[in-house]
Amino acid sequence: MANRQVSREEMLERVAVFRSLSPGKRPLVDAVLPQFQREIFNIIGGGVTEDPTMQVGIRAVEGFHMAIIRAEPGKGTGLHNHKTVEVFMPLTGRWSVQWGDEGENELTLDQYDVISVPVGVMRGFRNESGHEAMLLSIVGGTDPGKVDWAEKVRSATRERGFDVDDQGRIIEVAKA
Repeated sequence: MANRQVSREEMLERVAVFRSLSPGKRPLVDAVLPQFQREIFNIIGGGVTEDPTMQVGIRAVEGFHMAIIRAEPGKGTGLHNHKTVEVFMPLTGRWSVQWGDEGENELTLDQYDVISVPVGVMRGFRNESGHEAMLLSIVGGTDPGKVDWAEKVRSATRERGFDVDDQGRIIEVAKA
C-alpha cells in the first residue's frame, strides 16, 4: 500500500493551537445552572456540545471527538448520556466521575488517571480540586449523537428558561 502524501497546508488544517481556541461559556444546556458552569474547548469535532456557535479546532472527525473542559472548584456537568463511549482524563487537579441513573456511583481520578464510561450509562463529572482544573474528554464515534439529560437536570434548566430543541441546540423557553 502506498503512503498518502499530505501537504503542509493540509496538515495545518489538522492542528489546533490551544492558545488560539475560544471556549464555549454555555456549551451545553446544563451550564445555565451555577454548579455546572464550565468552559469547553472543542479540539477535534464538536462532540456533543449544544451551542452551534462554538469554535472547533480541527473539523476532520475520524472516529472520535476530543475536548478540554476547564472548571472552577466544585463545578462540572449534570448527569447525562449519549450513544457513545466517553473517556475522561484529568490534565490538572482531581476530578470525580459519577454514574448511574441518579449518579449514585462515584470515583475520584487524579492527574492522568483515565476512565472509560460505556454506552448507555448516565455520567457526570466535577472538579474536586481547590483550584481551577482541566479535564480531557474523548467521545467515541464520528457522530456522537445528542445528549440525553437526566430528568432532574432537564427540569432545572427548564426552570431557568432553557431547553434543547430536536436538533440538540440550546433554546430559550418560557420559565417553568
